[in-house]
Amino acid sequence: MRNLEKKRKGRYICPLFALLIMLALLEWYLLLQEIPDYLQVPSDSTQENLLGAALPDWVEETVKEAAGGQTSDIPQENLHISAPDSYVVECSLLGVLPVKDVQVEVVERQQLIPSGMPVGIYMKTEGVLIVGTGEVCDVNGQMCEPGGEIVHSGDYILAVNDVPVSEKEEVVNQMNQAVGGEVKLTVLRKGERTELQVPVVQTAASEYKAGIWIRDDTQGIGTLTYLKDDGSFGALGHGISDIDTSTLLNLQSGTLYNTDIRAVVKGENGVPGELSGIIRYSGDEILGTVRENTGIGIFGDITSDPGSLAYCDALDIAYKQEIREGAATILSAVDGEVKEYDIAIEKINLNSSDANKSMVIRVTDENLLALTGGIVQGMSGSTILQDGRIVGAVTHVFVNDPTKGYGIFIENMLEH
Repeated sequence: MRNLEKKRKGRYICPLFALLIMLALLEWYLLLQEIPDYLQVPSDSTQENLLGAALPDWVEETVKEAAGGQTSDIPQENLHISAPDSYVVECSLLGVLPVKDVQVEVVERQQLIPSGMPVGIYMKTEGVLIVGTGEVCDVNGQMCEPGGEIVHSGDYILAVNDVPVSEKEEVVNQMNQAVGGEVKLTVLRKGERTELQVPVVQTAASEYKAGIWIRDDTQGIGTLTYLKDDGSFGALGHGISDIDTSTLLNLQSGTLYNTDIRAVVKGENGVPGELSGIIRYSGDEILGTVRENTGIGIFGDITSDPGSLAYCDALDIAYKQEIREGAATILSAVDGEVKEYDIAIEKINLNSSDANKSMVIRVTDENLLALTGGIVQGMSGSTILQDGRIVGAVTHVFVNDPTKGYGIFIENMLEH
């Protein structure tokens, strides 16, 4: 009888033990994904735990190794570092089960000038972008798609029959001089130059087409995130992509212009809103030049008076492990004047695979909600502030809930 009771207890204990093991492994895996591989720590930091409140209390941090590869004698409970250095911190469960080693670099804390000013953006592509292909009607009334299986959406035309092109009109002019029923296109495809022989058909007198849709520029309204003392700027928090191909546009040149916000289309569930305005395309309205179009923002130099674009004097930046969930503000000029509006940072992802979606934010300011319904197109780049520091920028809106959106860490924008 006793043996039978032991067997019954064993039947319950073994599955329970296995369940506990599985839960522990799941927690270990989730922490592995959540803990970053690399951290920048400002030299003035006095945080007891590098990862702050981002991780559960049962995750312990241990200084494992200094820059020279030797064991560190830095006290684990409080790291006060006065000179640039680097070291490794081991994160473990209850100090027993290692989860991940974090490479730590000690840096001098940077300062930036917050903006929040809306700007008009004009970008010229490097080469002429192929958006897609389509059918054309030749002189015989036949529908055909000559370039359909040869060119790819996202290709950039650099030359037609060895003649360099940078504008749509130049491509059209060279196409119309086609001899022998085809043209040679020199294109940039995924960073590599290649030559393509593309058929063309005659569609009218002295008119030949390959059935390709092309674009050579784009424009829109966004928000200036920050300025530096050297006159450089960062904006948007994400790159500018082609509206049809969703590929990041190759930048040849770009310009920032003054813009007037004339109306706000409020966001609703399922329908994002937008800032509607007029970009002042004239020489005396130029604010600066765009040098880089990257996945983490656009960057360039201010050529006008930077003081007119600054919200206030320079502020310290906060590094991602210093950001906390809770109250924060954003800078935006939805009514024509840059103001601070209340938001809440609801989630922080220290190890996001998409830098543009490192924070989830929610608009709580009643005035902003009344004006816009939350986050709208054109607010990308709006500076996020918390505890008197610049922590990031607004990047995206939740289509099904315009009161919420994503943000990028300011340190990510500074990595461009």
